[in-house]
Amino acid sequence: MSDEAIVLIASWIWGLSEAVGSFIIPRLRYRGTVKARSDRGSRTVIWLSIFGSIIIASYFGTNDITPLPEPFLYIGIGLMGVGIAFRQWAILVLGRFFSTTVRIVSDQKLVTRGPYHVVRHPSYTGALLTLLGLGLASRTWAGTMIILALFGLAYNYRINVEEKALKAELGQAYTDYAKKTKRLIPFVL
Repeated sequence: MSDEAIVLIASWIWGLSEAVGSFIIPRLRYRGTVKARSDRGSRTVIWLSIFGSIIIASYFGTNDITPLPEPFLYIGIGLMGVGIAFRQWAILVLGRFFSTTVRIVSDQKLVTRGPYHVVRHPSYTGALLTLLGLGLASRTWAGTMIILALFGLAYNYRINVEEKALKAELGQAYTDYAKKTKRLIPFVL
């Protein structure tokens, strides 16, 4: 099987997991009234960064621009798998409070169990691992760096929007939680 086919299969698995975990299941289990919507276009920014990352990885990888050795294909696929699993675990633990947009529901609760015990935004940590894996699996170091830069810009914006909404709704409880946990990477960031 070619490198491109392996990356394509991993990308399709990622897309399927997003369709089921991020869109279908949350709509089936959602109960409650939306109290506040404060997405500020962050979902669009996220999707543009993801599609941009896929295009960059595909272009750089298929054109051998700044190539990486073959083992990076397998490291990248492994990171994609870990990232997908971690993101879906975070979505599962967050339950009906998960949404692809920033919104607060009427009975919003602070979730601090599972991956939320270690980082405040574990679904974004999963996305980071997946996108890092995509860049490495495409075997391009420059493409990987551009993907990480896109991720950093898009998700930093989203996290700031989300944390502002959560602080407004959950108050001191969220502020205390934020003091104890890092945003994306335990003990680092």
